[in-house]
Amino acid sequence: MSLEYSITYKTENTYEESVREAYWQFLIIPEENDSQQFISIDFNNSLNAKTEFSINGYGFKTIRVHPTRAFKQISFEANFKLIKKEVNPFDFDLEKDISKSFQKLQELGFKVDHDTYLKTTDYTRIPKEYRHLFSFNSTKSIFENLQSLNSFVHRYIKFNTEATDVYTKLNELLNIRQGVCQDFTHLFCAFARLNSIPTRYVSGYLHQDNGYFGDAQMHAWAEAYVPFVGWIGFDVTNDILAGTSHIKIAHGKDYNDCSPLKGVVYSTGNNETVHSVVVSSQSQQ
Repeated sequence: MSLEYSITYKTENTYEESVREAYWQFLIIPEENDSQQFISIDFNNSLNAKTEFSINGYGFKTIRVHPTRAFKQISFEANFKLIKKEVNPFDFDLEKDISKSFQKLQELGFKVDHDTYLKTTDYTRIPKEYRHLFSFNSTKSIFENLQSLNSFVHRYIKFNTEATDVYTKLNELLNIRQGVCQDFTHLFCAFARLNSIPTRYVSGYLHQDNGYFGDAQMHAWAEAYVPFVGWIGFDVTNDILAGTSHIKIAHGKDYNDCSPLKGVVYSTGNNETVHSVVVSSQSQQ
């Protein structure tokens, strides 16, 4: 069975002083892959500014907007429809030889091939005094260790939408032990990479009708590479594997690579941005 998803993304930017010029890039279009197929896409803005589609450095579709007249307020709305095939997140063969999988992690060729997702970033740097909190058990498979890490981070951090912002780093998170999906995912990526596991930060949409946690905007989860198995998605916020309810947009090293909105605005004074995302679905025969 498949699901037809409808996604509405809205954002409104208000400025104290007139904006003379602005450039925005939106990374909000669902990825097309084996389980996700597009039906339609509609994007507009309140100024009717020119819209261009492009591809970012990781190969994901972006939307670029460049208004050509001054303004103090602009709103954007995107509507996506897609078909999502039912996903069994456990549909893979487990590692047959644990020792060979751990040996693979140490091979030079493996490290070179996955160098991008083994690197520590500003968002995934664990202070030395916290590195003892979790370590892999070599008597268990890599997948089992990642499941344990998923559960550990889920228990260690309390979900709180007011505790952090998009600039929060791990030293602050580990001190307050509260955060949102972005924070859960960064901590998972950090410990996985510390144990030589290539790990990607994933941005996307989450259908929350099944009682899953996620904020009112975008969702984040991780993809970890298990030797001889491949990439597996871990939704750390909900302590589950990523499945049918997860609609992927993009992946990168951390939030900075997957930020839904980036831009340069030429103005002075304060500004305010409000986002909202609504995800709904219906069954397909």
